[in-house]
Amino acid sequence: MIRSALDAISLWAIPVLLVAIPLAGMLRKVKVYDVFIEGAKEGFDVAVKIIPFLVGILVAIGMFRGSGAMDLLMAAMRPLVAPLGFPPELVPLAVLRSLTGSGSLAFTTDLVKTHGPDSVIARTAATMYGSSETTFYVLAVYFGSVGVRRTRHAVPAALIADLVAAVAAVAVCAWMF
Repeated sequence: MIRSALDAISLWAIPVLLVAIPLAGMLRKVKVYDVFIEGAKEGFDVAVKIIPFLVGILVAIGMFRGSGAMDLLMAAMRPLVAPLGFPPELVPLAVLRSLTGSGSLAFTTDLVKTHGPDSVIARTAATMYGSSETTFYVLAVYFGSVGVRRTRHAVPAALIADLVAAVAAVAVCAWMF
């Protein structure tokens, strides 16, 4: 029953939003297209401002992965998570997702090809991928674009959120599939 409800929601969510948002704007007498174009212009300006921060974080991630530090971290984590019921195959994804979107997507794709698209591992990987964020990229780009230098609690809070997303994905997928 829950699965059929989720299937119905996922089928209709995007079409409903695509109709509801412009309709709400029109009912409020907002010039929807003009506001959209204005937002697109602002988005382009922000994109130009964040390029230096984007390059910086991508270089740092490349150095972390290229140095072998990622492999050492993953090898150390695997024996710790297996007894807790966390699939060891998903440890690299849990670590990669905080660092790189393209790297975590490539890893998720590899898991799907290896285990099959309907396997619990593939479904859990897809859920982990969709329920977490590229934390360091987002922090570097967003904080960098507005000039935030002292992140205070943002990094620990974001990493805790990534950990909770990974654990919740494993728990929910184990329960549903």
